[in-house]
Amino acid sequence: MREFFESLDWSPLIISLKTGVAATIFCFFLGIFTARKVMKMRGKAKVVIDGILTLPMVLPPTAAGFFLLLLFSKRRPLGMLLYETFDIKIVQSWIGCVIAASVISFPLMYRNAKAAFESIDADLVYAGRTLGMSDIKIFWKIVLPTSGPGIAAGTILTFARALGEYGATSMLAGNIPGKTETISQKIAMVLQNGDYAMTGFWTGIILIIALFLILLTNIFSSKNKKYRKRW
Repeated sequence: MREFFESLDWSPLIISLKTGVAATIFCFFLGIFTARKVMKMRGKAKVVIDGILTLPMVLPPTAAGFFLLLLFSKRRPLGMLLYETFDIKIVQSWIGCVIAASVISFPLMYRNAKAAFESIDADLVYAGRTLGMSDIKIFWKIVLPTSGPGIAAGTILTFARALGEYGATSMLAGNIPGKTETISQKIAMVLQNGDYAMTGFWTGIILIIALFLILLTNIFSSKNKKYRKRW
C-alpha cells in the first residue's frame, strides 16, 4: 500500500482542480451576464438564444469537442490567428482544457442564474425603482443578494461538471500526462491498461469530491427555498 501511494502522480488531480476553478470563474460572470440579458429579451429571439446557450447541456460532449477542434485548429482561421498573431495554442494545451470544460458546464451556470433571477419577487424591483435606484444599483443591491443561494448552487454544479468533463476535453486538449491529463482521462487510460487498483483509486477520489459538492448544492438549494417562503 505504501509503495502504491509513493508511486502516485497527483498531476491529474491538480490539473482537474485548476481547470475546474478557471472554467467556473469564466462561466460565473458570463452566465450571470447572459442570464440577465436573455431575461430582458422578448419574442422569438429570446427562445432561440436561450436554446443556443443551453445546447451544450444536451449535445454529446464529443460532438461539442469536435466543433471546438474545428474552431481552434491551427488550420482554421481563428486557430491560425491566435497561434500566429498571439502565439496562443488551444489544441492539446491546458487552455484547451479550460475552454472545453467551460463550454460544457456553462449551461448549468446560465440556467441556474436565470432561474434564480426569475424567482425574485418583482415587487422588490419595483420598490427599488420607486426609491429612485438605477437598474445597476437594483441589480447589485436587490437582485444579486436575493438570488445568491441559487447562484451559489449553480456555481457549485458548474465546478462539479467542469471537474468531471471528459469528452470535449479529450477531443480538444488531448491526453498529455502532466499537461492536459485530468482525472476523467486518467481513469479511462488506466482502465484501458487493465490497472483496476489505480482505476478504483481515482474513481474514489472523484466520488468523494462529487459527493461533497452535491451536499453543498443541497445546502444552498434549501436556503433558497426558505428565502422564497419568506416572501
